[in-house]
Amino acid sequence: MIRIDGSYGEGGGQIIRTAVALSAVTGTEVTISNIRSNRPKPGLKAQHMSAIRTAADMTCARISGLKSGSTELTFSPGDISGGHYNIDIGTAGSITLLLQCLMPVASAAQEPVSLDITGGTDVAWSPPIDYMAHVLLPVLASMGLKCNIRLQRRGYYPRGGGRVTAIIHPSALRAVELDKEKETDTKKEDEMEKERGKGNEIEKEKERGKEKEPCTVSGISHSSNLPPHVMQRQADAATAALEKAGYSSSIDTWAANSPSTGSGITLWCGHAGGSALGKRGLPAEKVGKAAAGEIITELGSWAAVDVHLADQLIPYMGLAGVGSFTVREVSGHTRTNIWVVEQFLGVEFRIEEKKDVFKISL
Repeated sequence: MIRIDGSYGEGGGQIIRTAVALSAVTGTEVTISNIRSNRPKPGLKAQHMSAIRTAADMTCARISGLKSGSTELTFSPGDISGGHYNIDIGTAGSITLLLQCLMPVASAAQEPVSLDITGGTDVAWSPPIDYMAHVLLPVLASMGLKCNIRLQRRGYYPRGGGRVTAIIHPSALRAVELDKEKETDTKKEDEMEKERGKGNEIEKEKERGKEKEPCTVSGISHSSNLPPHVMQRQADAATAALEKAGYSSSIDTWAANSPSTGSGITLWCGHAGGSALGKRGLPAEKVGKAAAGEIITELGSWAAVDVHLADQLIPYMGLAGVGSFTVREVSGHTRTNIWVVEQFLGVEFRIEEKKDVFKISL
């Protein structure tokens, strides 16, 4: 049995999700104590319980302590089974956080796993569904994860009611190395090779320093049960902020009359994203500008992945056993996830501080 202190580091629900996922994948019993003990309302919440319950169904696991508010849980898994699973979180609990727990488990099954999930798709303190689809999944696909996620209906706080379907196939994970400086250097070397006969101007350019690659930011501004101008103002404000920072953009708009009311915007380019949610009394322009500010900060660094993507990649890198990426800062979530993964997999992550970024590697 592995014992995990749920108050370690960041001390949030991520410890539960990662520990249960790796317990299922490795077939190792785990006891997690002090669950979310530093939070205003400690213990398990609906989203955590839905993830644990489904992981248990997928592995025929024995569980103790699975109740709302519980601060200690024991999870004893069996073999992982494929199949179809219907999950209703019952609140606006985050679908993407639930998937963070279940995707590694499903990828280790012998047969495909399909999930039909009801809950929140765009809620606070969690990645929006568009971020997962356009930032996280492309990186995981390059690592060998075979996963398709389809948004059926959006769900906002407090009502929820969003719906997502996910199909995960058995996958063999492999290494990924993400380093923006190396990628840029390779491109420049290719350019210089083509221009050898044109003097030394390109060599001089390289000596003056590296230049960041241009980036066109994609995105989607969405709303439900609100006037169409709300999502359009979010998109226009984000476009203006991006243009001012020197980035071109293409932001779509999406409106519907879902069971819940809300709005938001998600932006992405490569392995970086930015997002913001609307709320009563907050001008739509501020929502769009906030999302743009997030991604501008990430794109302005020499990091290959953004701060939020970094912690989500750690479990997959641990399961692959090798890999690396650079990030502009190492968050508490990332350090906590590293610690949990090391307890289960016997790996040791290295964090190297470089001139402008941190490199995390195995």
